[in-house]
Amino acid sequence: MKIDRRSFLTYTTALVLGGAAGSMLTPAPWKLTDDVSIWTQNWPWTPVPEDGEVTYKQSVCTLCPGGCGINVRLIDGRPVKIKGLEDHPVNKGSLCPMGISGLQYLYGPSRVTSPLKREGKRGEGKWKKVSWEEALGAVTKKLAELRASGRPQSVACITGSDQGTTPNLIGRFLTAYGSPNYIRSATAQDAIEQAIYLTQGKQGTPVFDIENADFVLSFGSGILDGWGSAGRMFNLYGSQKPAKKIIQVEPRLSDTAAKANQWLGINPGTEGALALGLAHVIIKESLYDRNFVENFAFGFDDWTDDNGKTHDGFAKMVKNFAPDKVSKITGIDKAEIVSLARAFARASKPIAINGRGHGAIPGSIDESLAVQSLNALVGNINKPGGISAIPDSNYAKWPEVNIDEIASKGMQQPRIDGAGSEQFPNTRFLLNRLPEIINSAKGESPVQALLVTDANPMYTLPDTAATKKAFDRIPFIVSFSPYMDETASHADYILPNHSYLERLQDVPTAAGISRQVISLAKPVVKPTYETKHVGDSFILIAKALGGFIENAFPWEDYEAFLKETLKDQWRKLKKKGIIEIKYDLPEPLAFTFNTVSTKFEFYPTARGSVKQKQNSALPTYTPVPIEGDVQRFKLVLIPYDSIRLAGGAIANAPFMTKTVDDTVLKKQVGLLEINPATAKGLGLKEGATALLTTPKGETTVKVHLYEGIKPGIIAMPRGLGHTAYSEFLADKGINVNTLTGPIEDPGSGLDMAWGIRAKLIRI
Repeated sequence: MKIDRRSFLTYTTALVLGGAAGSMLTPAPWKLTDDVSIWTQNWPWTPVPEDGEVTYKQSVCTLCPGGCGINVRLIDGRPVKIKGLEDHPVNKGSLCPMGISGLQYLYGPSRVTSPLKREGKRGEGKWKKVSWEEALGAVTKKLAELRASGRPQSVACITGSDQGTTPNLIGRFLTAYGSPNYIRSATAQDAIEQAIYLTQGKQGTPVFDIENADFVLSFGSGILDGWGSAGRMFNLYGSQKPAKKIIQVEPRLSDTAAKANQWLGINPGTEGALALGLAHVIIKESLYDRNFVENFAFGFDDWTDDNGKTHDGFAKMVKNFAPDKVSKITGIDKAEIVSLARAFARASKPIAINGRGHGAIPGSIDESLAVQSLNALVGNINKPGGISAIPDSNYAKWPEVNIDEIASKGMQQPRIDGAGSEQFPNTRFLLNRLPEIINSAKGESPVQALLVTDANPMYTLPDTAATKKAFDRIPFIVSFSPYMDETASHADYILPNHSYLERLQDVPTAAGISRQVISLAKPVVKPTYETKHVGDSFILIAKALGGFIENAFPWEDYEAFLKETLKDQWRKLKKKGIIEIKYDLPEPLAFTFNTVSTKFEFYPTARGSVKQKQNSALPTYTPVPIEGDVQRFKLVLIPYDSIRLAGGAIANAPFMTKTVDDTVLKKQVGLLEINPATAKGLGLKEGATALLTTPKGETTVKVHLYEGIKPGIIAMPRGLGHTAYSEFLADKGINVNTLTGPIEDPGSGLDMAWGIRAKLIRI
């Protein structure tokens, strides 16, 4: 077999992704790089160190929520290479392209190198370099003014996570200040967490013990496309120990689907119907776990409440989802539905998971409940190889916050986003609702000051135009981003955080991991620019505000705060870099649930608002409405995720963009995927230029004919179309969020949109 240089380089790059996984992730579906020698192409901003002493430092990658361990190679103290940390329990040596290219986030031209003050109109890119004293003073002054006017609740903070000591320090600041509006960016975990709470009565991080499962039924989860912890998923696919059967259900042939044992091309948005159809077959053929259902579950059969009212049980409800009916809804053959149901139920340790692509969009609660019902039917709840919930980490301890009267009144005000209200009592954060709430407010914006850290809502939220309109109404915006992202470029002040390789922070268990792992991200290099740890910024602002707020922050800096809150754990964490907190799943027969019935509830008795409780609380399938007139917009546009495109708060490194196929991005133009049969009906050929229009906007695209997508469906990737950062990232393709909009789940308030209607015209 002859292997040329390009094939060899591509193959070796695939191997970097993790041991045995490398042999699976070969060039066929994974052209992970045009040329590994990209690192020798002399990027003008990449320092090339002279020969010197070689050392290594271990840390944790925080570019995404995965929490993979990394081993950084340094020459004379300068980082030159990042690899996966082989003995880290999360990724075991594997690392995604984003993690591999992490040095470009350290040295790249999109870094904000000092505090900045906006000059001119927002978005013009006119900035004045200011001192830290001036920047912190300006923020403190604005916050003090709002508090003095009795409006602390008009301050909101958007973060990318609510896990770990840094987000909790920021939450502590808002509590002491008097604002209930700590808002975290949404993910699919929000809907899954809520489904687990409604069925099991447990709050905590969802756990998917895929390592010990032998049958994985994925409803669109991009296992090889960045879902969960990418390094962990690469290992699972590569090692296949124990052997697993993986079925991927989604409307487009993704990299995950291409590597699965079977791909089922489903009509988009109908995954919940398929789950209930599978449940129908499992129940009808008595393939379910009778011991679990009869002894540890509630609501499977019809039941009567305390008022004497009889309610249909889950078994009766799914009779409405016979395979022939579900086949018409989903587009999957009836025989396939029956065969899949039997295979899933007969597996030794089957597990069903959901959360499309990277899992950035929550999806509907009913879909998550339907998927959880499958795990319950096979009795794979709180068992090895199944699904469970790890209680929220409580390894960090700090004193209670004493607040003054102003803060007390502010904290008693309802949240601006409506989370935790009577309408959405089980939902903690609803960032997707914020733009519409601000835009529909009469008079001034309910948000008078917005603080943003580890998030980029002006890029990631759907309906970019509405988000920009809302942010334009906010008088004062502060970004703590290390990079000139879209939200930072729209701010009034930027107080740049250290990059992830320059800062200290704890990294709790990533969602999905079957044990509690607390890692320590340690600085591998001193700060390169005039940046400051975001924790230090908040501590300094708190001290400047004085009074009860200052008293709530007795620590000199973030490191002192971290040491005190971790107490005895700090020494161990600093020495080993990892703390594993043992979490024992119950014995198979010792199921414990914190529900009203003390059992797993197919019929969630604690579901939703008072109004919802008056109706049927069974999970069901109700088609998610899709925006657009079907007569005008005859196609359906769906976004998709790729491991080579970062669609979240942090954009691609230039290295990652170099790995993108020319069927996705060609020069500056993004390509749209369309089935050849659909393209033929529109008179479109490969590479043709077309005008794509949705109810939210329009853009010019190139056409890529793709057999791996269902007719009538067109697809575009998340992660392109940045308007900020640098010349290496900006103006490449289109941000699909400018063409889509949110759809609010009536039960949770979360965004459950999966696509939007569209039309395509040749130009």
